[in-house]
Amino acid sequence: MFDNNKTRHSTALAALLTLSGISGLTWADAYEDAAKKWIEEEFQPSSLSKEQQMEEMKWFIKAAEPFRGMEINVVSETITTHEYEAKTLARAFTEITGIRLRHDLIQEGDVVEKLQTQMQSDKNIYDGWVNDSDLIGTHFRYGKAVAISDMIKNEGKDVTSPTLDLDDFIGISFTTAPDGKIYQLPDQQFANLYWFRADWFERPELKQQFKERYGYELGVPVNWSAYEDIAEFFSKHVKEIDGKRVYGHMDYGKKDPSLGWRFTDAWFSMAGAGDKGLPNGLPVDEWGIRVENCHPVGSSVSRGGDTNGPAAVYATQKYVDWMREYAPREAQGMTFSESGPVPAQGNIAQQIFWYTAFTADMTKPGLPVVNPDGTPKWRMAPSPKGAYWEEGMKLGYQDAGSWTFLKSTPEKRRLAAWLYAQFVTAKTVSLKKTLVGLTPIRKSDIESAAMTEAAPKLGGLVEFYRSPARVQWTPTGTNVPDYPRLAQLWWQYIAEAASGDKTPQQALDGLAEAQDTMMARIERSGVQPNCGPKLNEPRDPEYWLNQPGAPKPKLANEKPQGQTVSYEELIKSWEQAR
Repeated sequence: MFDNNKTRHSTALAALLTLSGISGLTWADAYEDAAKKWIEEEFQPSSLSKEQQMEEMKWFIKAAEPFRGMEINVVSETITTHEYEAKTLARAFTEITGIRLRHDLIQEGDVVEKLQTQMQSDKNIYDGWVNDSDLIGTHFRYGKAVAISDMIKNEGKDVTSPTLDLDDFIGISFTTAPDGKIYQLPDQQFANLYWFRADWFERPELKQQFKERYGYELGVPVNWSAYEDIAEFFSKHVKEIDGKRVYGHMDYGKKDPSLGWRFTDAWFSMAGAGDKGLPNGLPVDEWGIRVENCHPVGSSVSRGGDTNGPAAVYATQKYVDWMREYAPREAQGMTFSESGPVPAQGNIAQQIFWYTAFTADMTKPGLPVVNPDGTPKWRMAPSPKGAYWEEGMKLGYQDAGSWTFLKSTPEKRRLAAWLYAQFVTAKTVSLKKTLVGLTPIRKSDIESAAMTEAAPKLGGLVEFYRSPARVQWTPTGTNVPDYPRLAQLWWQYIAEAASGDKTPQQALDGLAEAQDTMMARIERSGVQPNCGPKLNEPRDPEYWLNQPGAPKPKLANEKPQGQTVSYEELIKSWEQAR
């Protein structure tokens, strides 16, 4: 695929060169002609006028002059947004700037592995990386990544677009470290929300049956108690709709690296583990890691952490119970990618852990969950809150794949890649890219008329991103000192609980100890001299459980009364809050 792209790039450049020679056009004229063509034929709609788009593209043409003819290599994981970049925007960038661009698509785990290799060897593999902002704590501690805010002021000053508009990026706080510097530039974002069959929830007979059985209205669950009641209702009592077996919950439980994401992507925060604070809890975050004066000091309760505290155990127990009781039996043997398409098959009533990145796949014509007019039968809504959750805490996870540049990349190659990063996030192209991949990054795109027009077919995506609730969904934060090393521990220990080999408490005790062991190793190695781990000495867990904030002591009642809200009321409250 990429060799063909490269051929097209070369052909386009040759055509431009011929055009320049025959007609007497300058190179700048030829590149401007290419920009006009792309603006007319591809980069619509945009939050900019066509005249403003052209001015932005003229800046790129001028800024690219020192790098023209270079071939730059960048990489990202394989999702719809990045496929659009690799197949379409990379070609546009080459034709408009004269910089040849190879954009590789590989699996997320491979991106992290190659990134680690370059960080450890200081040998350049890629000139630019779309790397999850989950690694912000890693990047600012190891000193291997270039802080973008430094680059903009210094070596990148002349190749930083005047229309970059960092304040327009909704995820810029996710990529800002405790030192106040921006280390990564958001390229795509998607949240982990609640998903439900709105058409089923509106059926009068089901609403009546639910009210009679549980004493309150069938609607969007506000808390985990209501989610559990709804799961039980559809799986154990309704059982069948329109002749098809239905379930009140969907999940996955196979021992696989993706099982780690199921938890590190903020499952504990949804339950109420960790402390208050946005974008992440302080001093204890949703991984259960406590930080003091920017130094991670432990994740076990005995060190002041919350990875094996009562709220985390409650979260894990609910995960296990719901999957066994209310999900299809095969869910326990599925990975993330295997379970993802299941709700679109039409027999799942709701899912508490659902990524908006699935939106495009859930709106395809002909699916059992799509109406004949193209509108979805389902909706997305904020995740319900666990029993330990308190106002002021984050409520879920938001992925923010972000442009990252390493010091080991030669400066000229890095700056050329920085131009491409700005190009694929520029206002000229970002709205069209958002409509293709449904992973918005700019406020100006979210508020656009084009998004208003698209909203009815996107199941609540636009309403969510326009709502004040949006800020409560955030990526992994800066408390995690080495995301790649610590993240790989989670799936191994969570699998012990998912399989029933150990209780949730036993599994999380093992995970907390393994995290502390890894952080102690980092501390001894001295590879993170600034803000590296400095573990607390273990003490009686009761000491920490009696302190304010996390870790919180076990609640006497972990299943309060269920609460729901109608979807219409929810949307109305967002509009009023705006």
